[in-house]
Amino acid sequence: MASLEDIGVAAAINILSACAFFLAFSILRIQPINDRVYFPKWYLRGLRSSLLGAGAFANKFVNVDFRSYIKFLNWMPAALEMPEPELIHHAGLDSAVYLRIYLLGIKIFVPIAFLAFAVVMPVNWTSGCLQGSKLTYSNIDKLSISNVPLKSDRFWTHLVMAYAFTFWTCYILKREYHIVASMRVHFVASEYRHPDQFTVLVRNVPPDPDEPISELVEHFFLVNHPDHYLTHQVVYNANKLSSLVSQKKSKQNLLDYHNLKYSRNQTKRPSKKTGFVGLWGSKVDAIDFYTSEVARLSEEIALEKDKITKDSNYIMPAAFVSFRTRWGAAVCAQTQQCRNPSIWLTEWAPEPRDVYWDNMAVPYVSLSIRRLIIAVAFFFLTFFFMIPIAFVQSLANIEGIEKAVPFLEPIIEVKVIKSLIQGFLPGIALKIFLIFLPSILMLMSKFEGFISLSTLERRSATRYYIFQFINVFLGSIITGTAFQQLDEFTHQSANDIPKIIGVSIPMKATFFITYIMVDGWAGCAAEILRLKPLIFYHLKNFFLVKTKRDRIEAMDPGTFGFNSGEPQIQLYFLLGLVYAVGTPILLPFIVVFFGLAYVVYRHQIINVYNQEYESAAAFWPDVHGRIVVALVVSQLLLMGLLSTKEAAHLTPFLIALPVLTIWFHRYCKARHEPAFKKYPLQEAMMKDTLEKARESNLNLKEFLQSAYIHPFFKGCDDSDDDEMMEEWVQEPVVVQTKRQSRRNTPLASKQSCSLSSSGD
Repeated sequence: MASLEDIGVAAAINILSACAFFLAFSILRIQPINDRVYFPKWYLRGLRSSLLGAGAFANKFVNVDFRSYIKFLNWMPAALEMPEPELIHHAGLDSAVYLRIYLLGIKIFVPIAFLAFAVVMPVNWTSGCLQGSKLTYSNIDKLSISNVPLKSDRFWTHLVMAYAFTFWTCYILKREYHIVASMRVHFVASEYRHPDQFTVLVRNVPPDPDEPISELVEHFFLVNHPDHYLTHQVVYNANKLSSLVSQKKSKQNLLDYHNLKYSRNQTKRPSKKTGFVGLWGSKVDAIDFYTSEVARLSEEIALEKDKITKDSNYIMPAAFVSFRTRWGAAVCAQTQQCRNPSIWLTEWAPEPRDVYWDNMAVPYVSLSIRRLIIAVAFFFLTFFFMIPIAFVQSLANIEGIEKAVPFLEPIIEVKVIKSLIQGFLPGIALKIFLIFLPSILMLMSKFEGFISLSTLERRSATRYYIFQFINVFLGSIITGTAFQQLDEFTHQSANDIPKIIGVSIPMKATFFITYIMVDGWAGCAAEILRLKPLIFYHLKNFFLVKTKRDRIEAMDPGTFGFNSGEPQIQLYFLLGLVYAVGTPILLPFIVVFFGLAYVVYRHQIINVYNQEYESAAAFWPDVHGRIVVALVVSQLLLMGLLSTKEAAHLTPFLIALPVLTIWFHRYCKARHEPAFKKYPLQEAMMKDTLEKARESNLNLKEFLQSAYIHPFFKGCDDSDDDEMMEEWVQEPVVVQTKRQSRRNTPLASKQSCSLSSSGD
């Protein structure tokens, strides 16, 4: 059982690690050679120039101004100086609201920690129940509810605190939901004109043997939205083209590398082997090989482009449809378009940066099957992962290790090694097991067919949260309890086992404290150090960079990673709420994490991260909902714990808590969630009216026409690029149709043609 001394060793190790990371960051960030690694956002905005261009040779690489080393911690106050409105303008609403999650943790847990330490902790400490029991315990467990004897009147204190913590948490959640909803409404209202404000995505367009998809879409919307339809862009299956362009980019990088290598030493031309990853095969000239590969891929790209534009099989039954007004787009996106609810499905189009183009080629009819497959796969992934979790938890129990491998007992009992095993290794081992999980879950979400990056990240975050709840939280408690109290289980009757579990749950706080220090404290410090991007930037800068564009690509600023970061934060909310009443000693570690993470990620968002998209904080309902789930879980676990302590007479008073919490969630959902799901017609009309008054001569069609073109048709570097773009964005030509069916439009296509000519 981990003791206060073991926790102290873990705290010392993690504090020293964090301090070392912060010190290394503070020194590395002020070196001119690393400026693009630690301030890439300003370079991408064109607001910062390179520090390597002037001065003595040494000054270009090493900062010789010793005064800057004295102020090496000035990045902390600097990260807090930028006011929130300026931060929104600088980084976007998504980034600003993401930071508010950390602030939310501080607002909730600082008062709870003070109250718990003032009231709950003395009640637990002075009870003295564990001293006369046969259970394995440590000094830290004396601070938990496990130390309170059965049927004690002291449990009324925990009941009152549960109500106090619940009401305070709900108050802060409601207040924050209102603030974020207001921020979103204001952001959308004040936001400059964007293509997604005028565009909807229509999917599952029914096939027609007499009309191509493009004409079918135009006829449908000219008939059903005659006063507001403006233009459309059909969706093409360009996945093969995307793959070819990526291959060409990879080969071009290798060609640049070998050209640069040869330019530095022209006595010998570089060579490579043509076999698997260059390990075997015939040896050839590397420059000639990659030159021919780039030329071959360029030809294939040109052929693929030509196929896409001429072959109707590449056109998917979907299109981005743009309207003359925001009001018209809002009406279309939020209403049913056809009496058959399974066709002509409309939704708001993601902003162009947010579109995940690979999934635009996924047939809509296959989405349900794909999601069923992933649901089954996720189920097995989640529950089979309990095996390594159980192994990790065995590391937290010295007694279990000594029983399994008794010959290691002399080594394990060495004071330093014992403290290291119990206070540090379990947390770091679990962290290592979870490294690849976010990538796996993101691949699952992509397979499901979601068409926006923001939706992919929110979906992955939901699964990651479920995984953490089952494996990290419940798995750690259950497997830890089983290892820890195995002897008690085998010698007690079945009726006594729930009591043992109820007493043992608070004792796992020691493991979670070490996990918070490893994942939270040291993890934040490692995040700001950016060791991996630092190494990769200098490798790319030395071997691949030839142009300014190459150097920009080498910076790799990254994003705050909602799909992995937010579920980790939610785990801390869950731990804090669950252990606030039972084992308050965990709360200071959580408060330190939220405070440290807020400063670190604010610095990163200001100086480093370059967010790929802007969803106007569409993720907040998920954040709010998961905290409510954590609150309900904490209440249910407290009910179970008190029942094992033979305090069943308190259960009726506790039943009201989850009922009130669920009612509170439904109220917040009804009151604030519509601001995140729908766009009010009143707001749309106001913006349209103001824009018409200010810019009466705006050519909206020209603004929207190329907004939703596949990026590989916008950014390819082939010589025929301009010609290709002209062909791609030209207005669809409406021809006389032979279609007989009127299943999809109430008027004939001839009428649609006349509307088309008069509607420009």
